[in-house]
Amino acid sequence: MDHASHVRPVRNVRLTLAYDGTDFRGFAESDGVRTVMGELRRAVGTVIRGPAELTGAGRTDAGVHAWGQVVTGMLPDDTDLRRLMRSVNALCAPDLSIRDVEWVDDQFSARFSATARTYHYDVWNDPSPHPLLARTSWHVPHPLDVDAMNAGASSLLGEHDFSAFCRRPKPATGHPEPSLVRRLQLARWARLGTGHWESSVGGQLRFEITATSFCHQMVRSIVGTLVDIGLGRRGPETIPATLAARHRNAAGQLAPPTVLVLFSVDYSGDRWDA
Repeated sequence: MDHASHVRPVRNVRLTLAYDGTDFRGFAESDGVRTVMGELRRAVGTVIRGPAELTGAGRTDAGVHAWGQVVTGMLPDDTDLRRLMRSVNALCAPDLSIRDVEWVDDQFSARFSATARTYHYDVWNDPSPHPLLARTSWHVPHPLDVDAMNAGASSLLGEHDFSAFCRRPKPATGHPEPSLVRRLQLARWARLGTGHWESSVGGQLRFEITATSFCHQMVRSIVGTLVDIGLGRRGPETIPATLAARHRNAAGQLAPPTVLVLFSVDYSGDRWDA
């Protein structure tokens, strides 16, 4: 019997992941440290009894969480997907789980087929910390003006060079600097619950932001800048000038990473940057 007869046919699988990023050193696999992709690849490989080549929709930094990260990869076509999900979840509990799994077209890519990504960022705005939200919300003890924050956020919508809100990557040798132009489709603050102040201020706030893609530290820089607006350190009318400056020093503080959540990845419509 020749070797070809032992090759198992493969199909493309799509996994939707959730993870608590607290104890991971980011998403991408890296030698010697615990990462989301490293744990997932190990667990999937154990279940299918072979190597698993997987690709994520995007990388998340150390401490960043996800509710709707998407991963694709080729697995043996006789894989029982429900058993795969149960087994991987048992191996990776409690801080990483597969929420959904399905076979998809071989041309579908978690990364390259994505048309938009949505992040959430929660703020606990109250004089006192909230122990039950400490790992999932940034505690800001002084009152925030949510209307001013939303006014500032509205100036970010559309297509802009977000250099002022990004950590500029080093270009590869012999290559030009990568573009930091992005198209922002949604940026808004909403109140989820009230705190100790009167009902018009304080409590749990959530920032929701959707874009075609994000550059490094973009969401955290935007959140920090909008919180500065909410605290009265700068006005919402300063956002256009901040964008025009195209320099990180023009924006506000960098919000902590440990609250950021990759909430969902969208695959409908056309790729903006295709």
